[in-house]
Amino acid sequence: MPNALRTSPAVPAVSAALAGVLLLAACGSERPSEASAGPEVPCPSGFAQGGGGASGMPTPLPLPSPDATAESEVKVTALYAWGNDSGCESDFSAAFEVTNSGTEKATYTVTLGFFASSGSIVDHVERTIAPVAPGRTVKGSAGLGRSLGDAPDVSNVKVEKVRSVLTDEASSASGPCPASGVHVYADDGDAAMGLRVVGLHLVNCGTRPYELNGYPELEILDEDHDNVDSVRILHGTDRISTGVGGDGGPQPVVLRPGEAAQTTLAWRNTTEFGEPVNAPYVRVRARQGARPVMVVPELDLGTTGKLGVGPWKKDETYRDPAAAGTPRP
Repeated sequence: MPNALRTSPAVPAVSAALAGVLLLAACGSERPSEASAGPEVPCPSGFAQGGGGASGMPTPLPLPSPDATAESEVKVTALYAWGNDSGCESDFSAAFEVTNSGTEKATYTVTLGFFASSGSIVDHVERTIAPVAPGRTVKGSAGLGRSLGDAPDVSNVKVEKVRSVLTDEASSASGPCPASGVHVYADDGDAAMGLRVVGLHLVNCGTRPYELNGYPELEILDEDHDNVDSVRILHGTDRISTGVGGDGGPQPVVLRPGEAAQTTLAWRNTTEFGEPVNAPYVRVRARQGARPVMVVPELDLGTTGKLGVGPWKKDETYRDPAAAGTPRP
């Protein structure tokens, strides 16, 4: 099994559905032909000693053909090995480019795989770039932290997965309050014995009460952001599994500023006869007419054709970080 996703330290995350997801520092696109020639290469963000933006002269490693290191709108442009005296707390780093070929600003989450010469995976690294304007190319970098022993045998890096969300629809768990007055986001979820459960969360970050009564409106989208019409969205999760938190009927919920609500998505990935459905994206409207927010729960629905969603319920466990220590009137 591949290693868990590796993230860099000391860089703020941009969303909770994306815990460990990081903003990128720009990286040069030129590759020196020798370790002693060419421009200095910036150490990937979060790896420079002392937290600075140190640059060095790492050893450039050859890449395979461009077709082997590119996917969709992302292309790897360089792979570097860093020495112990480079001032960069990284064994290896990769430079890549993201090109937005669409017509609206988008936020990209890129997963890179670092591979050994044997072809086995060394580690996965996930990075997020936001926003990328239409028609623009943004440079990014990703690094592997120092190993405790000998440096791993890395000889290749590939783009393993690309997820993109319109910036106006990007989910958030904190930060500036959207114009809608609410943060909407998905958590990391849980998976066991073919059952998948992901929580949807809503936080009233505005200045007025926010009312909910019923179920969020959902649209399921595939990797190309096309609607998936073959999946039935069920109100309630009891027909998927009992005891996962999405049962019961809808009740009115009124959230004061700083309060939160939650609901549950549940599905099974059973595969029998037919074509399995894998749909990364779910566009969520908290209530009718609400601003849409795109979450990325990576629905692996198998051939079940069903997704259960529970009603909104007040989250009594939520504590507003901004109001910590402040008594509620």
